[in-house]
Amino acid sequence: MFDIGFSELMVIGVVALIVIGPERLPKVARTLGHLLGRAQRYVSDVKSDINREIQLDELKKLQTQVTDSARAMEESVRKEYDSARSAIEAPAQEAAAELQSAAKLAEGLPQVGDTTGKPTA
Repeated sequence: MFDIGFSELMVIGVVALIVIGPERLPKVARTLGHLLGRAQRYVSDVKSDINREIQLDELKKLQTQVTDSARAMEESVRKEYDSARSAIEAPAQEAAAELQSAAKLAEGLPQVGDTTGKPTA
């Protein structure tokens, strides 16, 4: 931040001692220390708030990415399910129709154990 060396701090201290005086210098130094501490805490709080906002934005972006990929996955699974269902459904309906027609044919034929040809009750 500031590039102040030890010799410059000594010059500032001597000037402050001459200008302020030895009686009020400790009180001024204490007040200045408190003000610098408050300023550092304020800067620290602002930095942490900014970092939290940045992390929140990153989390929102990540959430939208995950949501988009989940929707894409759901859509692809739904397409695969529909294609598999249509591939199975058509032959199953044909087989059911054949079974129904075979059942209708079997109703008109005499049963295997019956030699008279009369329907049994």
